Parts: sequence; C-alpha cells; structure tokens
Amino acid sequence: MKRVGTLRLLSDLSNFSGAARLREVLAGDSGVRVRSSPDGRHLLLLRPPGAPGPQLVVAARGAGAELERAWPAGQPPPLDAFFLPWPVRPALVLVWESGLTEVWGVGLGPGWRLLQSTELCPGAAARVVAVAAPRGRLVWCEERRAGAEGHLGQPAATFSHCVCVKTLEPSGEAGTNLGLTHTLLRRCPPFGLLASRKDLFLVPTATAWPGVAHILLIWSPSKGKVTVAAPCLGLSHSKSLNSRRGDTWDFPMLLRGLPGLLTPREPVAVHTWAPISQGLLLLDLRGTVRLVQAHGGVRVVGTLQEAPVGPAGTAALGTFHGTLACVLGSTLELLDMGSGQLLERKVLSTDRLYLLEPPAPGVEEEEDLESRGGLRLLSALGLFAVGWKTPRGLELPSAEDLVFEEACEYYQRRSLRGTQLTPEELRHNSTFRAPQTLASILQGHVSPSALLTTLRSELRDYRGLEHLKAQLVAGDEEEAGWTELAENEVARLLRTELLGDQLAQLNTVFQALPIAAWGAILRALQLQPDGNGRLRSQAPPDVWKKVLGSTAAGKELPNGVLPLFELLCQCLCRLEPQWLPPFVELAQQQGGPGWGAGGPGLPLYRRALAVLGEEGARPEALELELLLGSGRPKAVLQAVGQLVQKEQWERVLEAGLALGPSSPLLRSEIFKLLLAEFARHRRLDAHLPLLCRLCPPDLAPAELLLLLRTYLPDELGPPTPFPEPGAELPLTIGLLRDLLEQTGTQGQPSGPVLSLYEDILCDLGPPPPTPPREPVTAHQTSDHPDPEAWAQSGQDLCMTDTN
Repeated sequence: MKRVGTLRLLSDLSNFSGAARLREVLAGDSGVRVRSSPDGRHLLLLRPPGAPGPQLVVAARGAGAELERAWPAGQPPPLDAFFLPWPVRPALVLVWESGLTEVWGVGLGPGWRLLQSTELCPGAAARVVAVAAPRGRLVWCEERRAGAEGHLGQPAATFSHCVCVKTLEPSGEAGTNLGLTHTLLRRCPPFGLLASRKDLFLVPTATAWPGVAHILLIWSPSKGKVTVAAPCLGLSHSKSLNSRRGDTWDFPMLLRGLPGLLTPREPVAVHTWAPISQGLLLLDLRGTVRLVQAHGGVRVVGTLQEAPVGPAGTAALGTFHGTLACVLGSTLELLDMGSGQLLERKVLSTDRLYLLEPPAPGVEEEEDLESRGGLRLLSALGLFAVGWKTPRGLELPSAEDLVFEEACEYYQRRSLRGTQLTPEELRHNSTFRAPQTLASILQGHVSPSALLTTLRSELRDYRGLEHLKAQLVAGDEEEAGWTELAENEVARLLRTELLGDQLAQLNTVFQALPIAAWGAILRALQLQPDGNGRLRSQAPPDVWKKVLGSTAAGKELPNGVLPLFELLCQCLCRLEPQWLPPFVELAQQQGGPGWGAGGPGLPLYRRALAVLGEEGARPEALELELLLGSGRPKAVLQAVGQLVQKEQWERVLEAGLALGPSSPLLRSEIFKLLLAEFARHRRLDAHLPLLCRLCPPDLAPAELLLLLRTYLPDELGPPTPFPEPGAELPLTIGLLRDLLEQTGTQGQPSGPVLSLYEDILCDLGPPPPTPPREPVTAHQTSDHPDPEAWAQSGQDLCMTDTN
C-alpha cells in the first residue's frame, strides 16, 4: 500500500503571544534563525545583524510570557540563542561574539528575567565564532589571535582557534550553575558546531584552510571519544577524549597521527548541515543527501529532484518515521531513508519555511498526540505537521497469514508466470496448490501436532521480527532497535539457502547497518581471538559451508550483490581491516571439498583480494598478509618478491621460517631467492643468523658453493685487492664461512668424505708435530741440481770453484 503524506495545520499562530510580531518577522526576514523549545510551547526568532528591532523575539503558546529585545546600532545582536532542555521551567541562553553570555528564564513571577551573565573568553583579543548547547553543556569555538603559530605551511591564523566547553545546569530558582572552562581542542581551524541528542559535530567552515577543509570531528561525550572523519575519502578514526578526565587534543598533533586523512582533496561542497538522532545530514550543491553517522561512516541517503540554486539558496533537512524531508525554496520532497526512493513531492504556497527540532521524548503536549513523531514546519501562515496516514490500531498479521505470505513467495519462484502473484489473487482464484498439511493450517482446520512443533519456533521469531519492524515504523528511532532488527534479520537469513532474494537482502542489511550485521555473524560463527593474533571458531560445518559457498554454476548474481564470504570480507575492510587476514586463514582451515575453499573455484585468498579492488590499488599491507597467509606457493612467492623489492629482509626471513615442515620446497625456494640477494649485495649481512637458520638441512657445502657461483655478479675487469669508492662490496670468505659451517654441521661428518670441502669444515683435531730439519745426504746424479734441493740444503753445503 502506497503511503500518502499529509500536511496538517496545527496552529495559525493566533494562540501564540505576540502573534502579529511573529508573523511579521517570519514574513520579512529570510535569514532569521528559528528555534523551538524542548516542550514545543515556545518559539525563538533571532534576526541577523542590521535588521530592524526587535532582533530577538520569543513567543509562547497560550498564556506564556513573551520576550522582545532590541539592541542599539552600535551594539551587535547575539551570535546565537538556544533553548535549554530544563524540564522545570523554560530557559534560554544568548551568546555574543565577544564572549558575553546571558541565561534567561521564567520563574514564579511574570515575564522573563536575567538569571546569570558571564564572559566565555577571558582575553580581549578572543572572539566566539560558533556556539552550541548540547544537553548539560555549553560548547563554543573561539579565535585566539595572540600567540598563533603556523604549521604544515599554512598561514599563521589558520590554527588560531580552540574549542572549549562549560557544564550548564539549573540551580533551583536562583539561577544556573556554570562549571569551569575546559579546552577540548587546541590550535584548530574555525569549526561550525552542530549538536544532536547524543553527539556534537564540528564541521568545516568556508574560511577553513583548504588542506583540512574536508575533515570534520564528532565528539561523543557519553562514550568519551572523538572521531576524525573525512566523508570524501570514506575514512574515519576514533581517539579518546573525555572532558571529565581533563583530556585535551592538539589538532596538528592529532592529524600527524592520521596521515591517511591528509590526502589532498577539494573542500566539502556542502550547502546545508542538519543534525538528527542518527547522525548528521549534509546536502551538497548537486542535490545529494548523505548521512554521517556517529562512528564516522558515510552513506548516501538519496538525491533530490531539484538541486540547490547556488550557495545562497535556503534549504532545510529533517527526518521522521524513517523518511527524509527536504524543504528547498517552496518545494517539499519526501524520500525513503532506506532506499532513497522519492515518496512524494509537494509544492508549497510559500518559499520561506523552517523545520523545527522535534520535541524531546516524553514532553509533547496532549494536543499534539496525532502528530507525535512527525515533523513540524513553521511559516508566516502557521505551524504545520508532516506525517503519514496510518491506521489507528496496529494489527500484526496472524501466524496463518505469515505462512501464507511465505508460501506465495515460494510458489512464485517455482511457477512459470511472469506477473507477480499476490495472496489476494491466489485466494480469489483458488489457484494455490500447497501440501495437504500446510493447507490444513490455511483453511483453519486443526493441524497435526508434528507440523505445529516444527513451525512454532520459526513463527515466533517471524512474529517477533514483524513486531519490531512495526515499533520502528511507529517512530522508535533508537539505535538499539535498529541493531536488534539487523541482528534478527541476519540470523534469520543465515537459516535460509542464501540464494537470490535472500542474498540480496543480506547485502542490503550489511550496507545499512554493518556493525550490527557483523555482530550477528560473530555470534553465528562463534569467532574468538586467541593470544597469538589468530581467530578460532566453534561453529558447526553447516554454517561455514554457507559462508564459504560461492555462486551456483551458471548463475550470475545481480550487479552489486556479493556472496556471503565476499560480503564479510568487505565488511571487515570497512570496520576492522587488521582482522581480515586471520579471518581468511580461519576460513581456509574450515573449508571442505566443493565449498569454495578447496574446490575447483577460486581460492579464498583470491576471493578476498578481489574485494580489496584492482591490482595496484589495494592496500599493500592487507595484500601482503593475505598472500603470506594463503599457504599457496605461488601466492607466498609473489608476496616474498614484493618484500624483496622493498628490501624488507627480516619480514621475508620470518615468513620463510614460519613455514612448517610440510612446505620444505617452498622454504628452499625462499632460501635460494635470498641467497641470490646475499651474493649480489651486502644489505643482508645484518640478517645472516636468520639466513643460516633458513638454510635447508639437506643442502651440502658443494651445492651451496655452486649456487653462490651462479648468483655472483660477473667481474668486468681483473680482480683488485680493494673495491673502488662507491662500488658494492664483494662477498668475503668470513661471511661465507657461517653458511658453510651451517651446511657442514647439518650433514654427516662421521662417514666417508662426500665432498671436496667437508674435510676442511670438519674438526679433525690438532695437526701432527713438525719433523726436525736435517741435512740432505743424497748424491745428486745430475750436473744441474734441483732448485728445491738447493733450498733445503743451502744452509749446510758450501759451493767451491773446481776450475
């Protein structure tokens, strides 16, 4: 059934105090800021500088007090104004650019009164550029020009800002409690501040330095962390930042620890920012709406049919019941948050329309029960509510109807009809042919007890899932509800065959809620890390068979749909990349014949590499880990070749030593590869002990010398005693002796001599004593005595001339 959007008038503003002034300001100024109190009873309008007085108008519904303030021409109006979420009485805070802050409230007496006044910036040269009032805090970004230092080649004033926070709490009827000032971020560029119910978003401004204009920060006070995100790069990183512990971050030092986020990029071309309960919406100049979530992830929500006309055009974003509402000029577009589909487009009678913050949970007035959970719009014509026409009562389908729906889908898959079958058509034409036991349920007869026992658990889970969906559609947008929905959906789909529609639906769940979907996979596979950086699983083989199974033969998946194994690898790349290689190694151990791990299809490491992208564009660290952990000789040698090119010798040696006894040939190939490098240059000398350990035990000294002779570079000239300056040092006997001793000790020195060199290496004990020298008495028979004889007896014989 197609949903129909309704635009219902809640008030024509006549029941607000100062209705005439309220309509005048809304109709006259296009740059006015509009705020709504948490209970929805008060409206605040703040005119821009230069507008005629009054610049501040606070109107109350019913008998409430109004507030109007005007400032002289020489005194600027407040930079911003906010209602404070105090349940006892309405209160608002005004902040000026100079740092002056006033807290106003309504007490027991009539009218508004000033509760407290303070200065945020102690220095005279400081000025406030942005301010926000999240729950229980006052956060502002101020510029401190004195003592600014330039970093990373930027102008000196680029990082001259800081972000500070004060606690802000009510204190009885007397006033407020303002805590001490704490600096969250030092030496940062100018940030705009946007607060949702849980998080504070620090967004770049138009004056930010281009080198950091694509970076935004997300501070989560409840979790005590700050997330640095670059939406255009799809990167994010979280750091601890707890104001209660006094944590402070230095912006340049923070970015130096995250080099990937400093990739040169164009500034984010954002037209409008809008905080919502799920995160931060941003509308770019092309009309694309994206959602930046609290953990830094970014996803496209949808694209508007009409893009903003230049940066100066007015636009407003909001959400209700899983629907995105965008007001662009006089056009209201409603898009589905899950699919991005355009649901409805309305042309309004005015081009000045403001979206109001939804009332805080539990403080809506009774007269607004019909519009609870909807979106409120304000214009000079009145206060309107946008919602969907829904039935009064929420009826869950019966167990019989759920079974019938599932059976219709099964019948549609097995039939040859091209048109879509519906339960109504099958009931009307009596064309449904089901098994007799299932037909007994559908016709209302008493079912066999065995069939009821079989279907009871599935029907209970199915009804629970439908009930949870109904709660979320009714307006419950809490994160826990969506997480539970994703976990239940993944667990249900894992019990199916995971073909066609089921696999496509699983892909959709992983794209929308990757963290919750991965949590369900963790429980299904029972994954647990051990102390050695590996993963272990206690899941049954049937579950792993579904995970590792590839597509059926002859059947191609639709564009964008991944098999389950590739889907899990892609999810790990987004969430925890360091766990991808251990997961692939575990999957290789769990695989059976025909599962995609050891069957005729691609090996698992190649399926995981395909998820990382094309060759040359993959992360090098992940690619090397996957190749080394694959156990395939070609893959390991490919990784070793890459490491050798980068001269990461210790990594290559550790990879070779990590190979078990079942891979002697692969270990020998790695040794020969490193031996060739050892013969060519001297950059491996420092790792010679590890190279000796890698030496194969059956390698003889003669074979080692023959290999070295093959790898030694050719000599271009006659040998010289010393190398020329700058030339590569040659291999020396001292370095070679360690390898020869390694091969000699691993052989068998006790047997007969098998090589010409083994007798040199073996220790045969001390040599025999040198015999004493004696005179030679033998007669020479030749007229010319042998020179050696002369050398041996020269000291005892004398020569005489017999002439």
